[in-house]
Amino acid sequence: MSLTLQPGGSASRALPAASTRSGVVAGTQQTTRPITTGTSVLGIKYRGGVMLAADTLCSYGSLAKYKDCRRLTGVNSRTLIGASGEYSDLQTISDLLRRNALEDRCTADSLYEEDNNEECAGEVWSYLRAVMYNRRNKMNPLWNDVVVAGFQQNADGTTSDSPFLGVVDKIGTAYEDDILATGFGGYIALPLMREKYRPDMEEGEARALLEDCLRILFYRDCRALNRVQIAKVTQEGGVLVSDPYELDTFWDYKGFQTNKGELGTDGGW
Repeated sequence: MSLTLQPGGSASRALPAASTRSGVVAGTQQTTRPITTGTSVLGIKYRGGVMLAADTLCSYGSLAKYKDCRRLTGVNSRTLIGASGEYSDLQTISDLLRRNALEDRCTADSLYEEDNNEECAGEVWSYLRAVMYNRRNKMNPLWNDVVVAGFQQNADGTTSDSPFLGVVDKIGTAYEDDILATGFGGYIALPLMREKYRPDMEEGEARALLEDCLRILFYRDCRALNRVQIAKVTQEGGVLVSDPYELDTFWDYKGFQTNKGELGTDGGW
């Protein structure tokens, strides 16, 4: 309530607006913390393409609630994105990129030259960097770390031979690399990928490495699941996203079976 001056110099308190008295405050509500979240996304360059991997679990706080949330999606025929963080914000980003792709196609000089009118992966990455930084400056960030994979574009609009892999976080920080991991994967999976990575890896080797990392994340990350998706971008085949499938797991390791309470510790596993 605000103070107002009455005739005679006496001060009194002005009554609040009706909406405030009823407990309803108008205005835009910002996301102060993510609620329904997905965990790590892994990315790797290999000979002839780029590959991303992620599980399909979205946790509602600490509850593993939604087990078919697909966080890898194609933007166009040569660009793929995957994201960890708030799932609703990922849906917002996906809708925004698809709307831009449709607008580019509808305003192109020729509808028969679709490949030449599509944004390449580097352009999508730069655009997302601006979007994330803009939302951060408005104190209403999109709570995601977005991995962008695909191919660059030649001057004549054709697809380049050089693959692209970059990441943008929720405050607009962006960088490129040959291997990337978001979320908890940046602590557990990234060191393993650095140890095993080679620039001349074949597609099968890259997929096996990503599956091994996802399996270890399932063992060690409380927000991970062994139901995963793999997606790739190649020059010839474009974007391909697999259906979800389950990884085989092995729980007979001695460290998983031994009760640590027997070793004089606090009784935990």
